[in-house]
Amino acid sequence: MSGPLAYLLTWTCYGTWLHGDPRGSVDDQHRGYGVDLVPASPRLQAAEARRLRHAPTSLGAVARGVVTRTIREHCRIRGWTLAAVNVRTNHVHVVVEAPDTPPERVLSELKAWCTRRLREAGCFGPGQRIWTHHGSTRWIWSDVQLRRACRYVLEGQGDELPHFDPQRPLSQQRGNTPGPRRGRSD
Repeated sequence: MSGPLAYLLTWTCYGTWLHGDPRGSVDDQHRGYGVDLVPASPRLQAAEARRLRHAPTSLGAVARGVVTRTIREHCRIRGWTLAAVNVRTNHVHVVVEAPDTPPERVLSELKAWCTRRLREAGCFGPGQRIWTHHGSTRWIWSDVQLRRACRYVLEGQGDELPHFDPQRPLSQQRGNTPGPRRGRSD
């Protein structure tokens, strides 16, 4: 069996999505396919908030630009195909084809390089945490799933995002510059 076509990677900014949040969250007991998320609990969320080392981190316009450019550049350098990226004020979504690279490594490298570039740009100080621990690594197995993931990342996050047409190759769409496809149709 061959590997996945791509990964949908998501990570959040430090302190912006705590356990107990009404949106749900993942921890060691609540992870994996078909497993319920950590249920909403104002008490748990408040306890998590008290443990924060500093105020929650958010990404302003300059920081979002730095993160977007860093992700695009790192994917280019590594030879990964970036299908979609969307950097929000409190989280990041990336759809990337990275053959022969585990999703945890892709996620780790992207977060590390983004952190480095954000600090170099003066967006965050050396002691300030930018990201939460780890993130979500979803495997994409089919072209249909790939189109859905890209549509979610590009259109499911807000009104100001570029249009995604599932009938056109990503390389022909505004705001997307993926590399060559690996023998699959768009």
